[in-house]
Amino acid sequence: MKLVNIGFGSAVAAGRILAVVSPESAPIKRVIQEARDRSMLIDASYGRRTRAVLLMDTDHVILSAIGPETIAGRIDEKYTPGEPDGEEET
Repeated sequence: MKLVNIGFGSAVAAGRILAVVSPESAPIKRVIQEARDRSMLIDASYGRRTRAVLLMDTDHVILSAIGPETIAGRIDEKYTPGEPDGEEET
């Protein structure tokens, strides 16, 4: 299992991430509020402005202060789909 740094010492399992989106749209704001109401919201932004929302296959919603492009780049570096440990075969 490969972990992806989402900022400030927090990391999530790369294989569990369904989507990384911007928090600006109304539908994503509703997703965040619904997750908060269900106690499925994890705020990893440490009081800073939320720049990315991670939707997980466990139905958790994670807030991050790191931008979606940065997180997506970190996922691409760390995780290769189809490989159990995220490393390419040589």
